[in-house]
Amino acid sequence: MSNFYKTLLLTFILGIFQAGDIHAQDVHFSQFFEAPLLRNPSLSGLFNGDIRVQGVYRNQWASVTVPYKTGSFNVQYKSPIGHADDFVTTGLQVVYDKAGSTNLTTTNFLPALNYHKSLGSDKSTYLSLGFMGGIIQRRLDRTKMTTNNQYGPDGYNPALADGETFVNSNYSYLDGSVGMTFNSAMSADRPNDNYFIGVAYHHFNRPTNSFYQRPDVELNPKWVYSAGIRFSVSEAAYLTLQADHVTQGAAKEIIGGALYSVKLGNSYEAPDYTLHFGALLRWQDAIIPVMKLDYNPFSISLSYDVNVSELKTASQGQGGAELSVTYSGFFDRDNSSKNAIKCPTF
Repeated sequence: MSNFYKTLLLTFILGIFQAGDIHAQDVHFSQFFEAPLLRNPSLSGLFNGDIRVQGVYRNQWASVTVPYKTGSFNVQYKSPIGHADDFVTTGLQVVYDKAGSTNLTTTNFLPALNYHKSLGSDKSTYLSLGFMGGIIQRRLDRTKMTTNNQYGPDGYNPALADGETFVNSNYSYLDGSVGMTFNSAMSADRPNDNYFIGVAYHHFNRPTNSFYQRPDVELNPKWVYSAGIRFSVSEAAYLTLQADHVTQGAAKEIIGGALYSVKLGNSYEAPDYTLHFGALLRWQDAIIPVMKLDYNPFSISLSYDVNVSELKTASQGQGGAELSVTYSGFFDRDNSSKNAIKCPTF
């Protein structure tokens, strides 16, 4: 890999760590690389295979309050289009999030479409434009709410009215996202050494986000700036760096890190296993050790947030545990991306 590409990508990744408070308004995962559609819809299809199915489960803050439980499921299907080296990826992102003592539950159902335009004649270089949109449903258990109105001279009385004026304990709205990514191999003879940079704009329709149906309470748009680079360290090992810089209203979240990967088996071209280990950092919030194992066509990844924010005294350093499982495979067909000379990957 040329020094120019190393400098360019490392500068970009390090640059997004310069400053910023965290706590964005949307759900987030420490293993952000296992939920690409939530980062940027144009990141769908950047994998080695025709189909990928991913699931992530997160359980956090159990040491502080009622645990927050979040699950993500996405499926991506990539196929060539036309007579050039272009591809199209269709996908689906589903998110389930349950938070707090009132069981505030959010469910996302978001179909996605991504077009990969080939730009290179000698190596895999792609510009991808992706869209994602669908329906979001939110609900809470009003019977588990407690308010000041329910406290009298004798203490808490659940028979008293809670004083809240909203009628429905659930509502739905439409949501949309758009993103663009540039993805390229370092050279034609090293297709597995590659990089990407991308930007996404989520909630561009500014949906109303209120149980009181107040039109002035909108979901703030969210910008996500992403970058990643992967390069060989030796014939049997490689290093992957990834980072995201997220802004949503006045909130910011910065996360990134590195995974070192070792190929195990008789063939480095088709290893029996690949072991990944490393760490991520969510700026001013958590240090996140990660371990991942690939056993084709499956991979499994484990991580744990070690809380380093101002909440660490109450949380005793305990943040959230996360588990992800991924299946990636090829179809037995003539136009499978397995047979393609050029294909968008990371």
